[in-house]
Amino acid sequence: MKELNRKTAQVNTYPERVIQFGEGNFLRAFVDWIIYNMNEKADFNSSVVVVQPIEKGMVDMLNEQDNLYHVNLQGLDKGKVVNDLTLIDVISRSLNPYSQNEEFMKLADQPEMRFVISNTTEAGITFDPSCKLDDAPASSYPGKLTQLLYRRFKTFNGDKSKGLIIFPCELIFLNGHKLKETIYQYIELWGLGEEFKTWFEEACGVYATLVDRIVPGFPRKDIDAIKEKLQYNDNLVVQAEIFHLWVIEAPQEVAKEFPADKAGLNVLFVPSEAPYHERKVCLLNGPHTVLSPVAYLSGINIVREACEHPVVGKYIHKVMYDELMETLNLPKDELIKFADDVLERFNNPFVDHAVTSIMLNSFPKFETRDLPGLKTYLERKGELPQGLVLGLAAIITYYKGGVRADGAEIVPNDAPEIMNLLKELWATGDTEKVAQGVLAAKSIWGEDLNNIPGLTATVKADLDSIQEKGMLETVKAIL
Repeated sequence: MKELNRKTAQVNTYPERVIQFGEGNFLRAFVDWIIYNMNEKADFNSSVVVVQPIEKGMVDMLNEQDNLYHVNLQGLDKGKVVNDLTLIDVISRSLNPYSQNEEFMKLADQPEMRFVISNTTEAGITFDPSCKLDDAPASSYPGKLTQLLYRRFKTFNGDKSKGLIIFPCELIFLNGHKLKETIYQYIELWGLGEEFKTWFEEACGVYATLVDRIVPGFPRKDIDAIKEKLQYNDNLVVQAEIFHLWVIEAPQEVAKEFPADKAGLNVLFVPSEAPYHERKVCLLNGPHTVLSPVAYLSGINIVREACEHPVVGKYIHKVMYDELMETLNLPKDELIKFADDVLERFNNPFVDHAVTSIMLNSFPKFETRDLPGLKTYLERKGELPQGLVLGLAAIITYYKGGVRADGAEIVPNDAPEIMNLLKELWATGDTEKVAQGVLAAKSIWGEDLNNIPGLTATVKADLDSIQEKGMLETVKAIL
């Protein structure tokens, strides 16, 4: 078996045009895989310099393999099972700015540099007022980026053609807006002047993005078989699902420079990211949140098994297509295509996604993912969505604890105040008090949900039915 490096593998070399803050599994299986496909199919002709955003990371491991690794895509593609391996050759080198700060700063001096992409976790886009311009480097990601931009501005004497296009991939809504605001805070804090501020505004673009791909990461249980198949000793294999979506809130001239569509990739350049964010939260996260307690209390442990179940599968379909989809404003055919993709993802034969892992903090999740849809559905249809209300009743029942019909212990997990509230309410033994008490909890909902017409009575009826007939019979009654 060969070591994996640029001597043993036949790979391409491209000009360095992308700076990537972050070396983790997600960026390598998503952004770098996309750039690989753009190089292969759309003549993007670009390589990536990886910058480790925190002091301790894995750039040494990447450099040991000459920044080569394989992506293992697994899942269903239009019903066909796929399990393939691709050698990704787009990373030219990886830097640790804490020990290679001058090399990091010199990236600003490379005339061909054009893009900055990041995923530094949700906490990465923060303003740290203790950062200084002469820190080597600044501790925060926006601080490092501002240092780099300022150096570029000075190196090229404010040349507008040397601006950078910046795509943050952190999982926060309107991440580009947040990053831009934070850079302005550093310009102000460090007194970098109006001329630089104007150059940043006019020559650079910071664009909000929405990313979507499940990346389980390093395939511990399959790695020996994968290495045997590859005949390479690759210690950086990263597994991911086939589905990918990157929505970028940017004008079409940016799309021309980043020709993902020419490579047949699911990368959309749109005027507003908001409806796509809403679609994802509504049609992916929303069904997850309610299918989990319904499935678990029906004796089902895995998301895929829930989708395949003759009763719970129909419940999931009802919630997605008949209820939540009716509350969104994108074209119907787009929504159906997205929902079909979501169901394929839920059915991925390579991923055993435990429903209990989704159950953590279910009430806050219902509040952000399902409650807006419940209200919109009521407004548009004049009646409550039965599936979503049953999902809420299932969460309330799950939080009662106890044991399932098959003897499995029910172990809810949430903030102590929510756990205590549910314990007190269930101790009354009165489902009306339970329904009223949960719906009245402003600490969860920010309002009293008893004011939603018919909701209290419907939740109570569902709670009674689950107690008396069990979850599956209750689901059957609404199908």
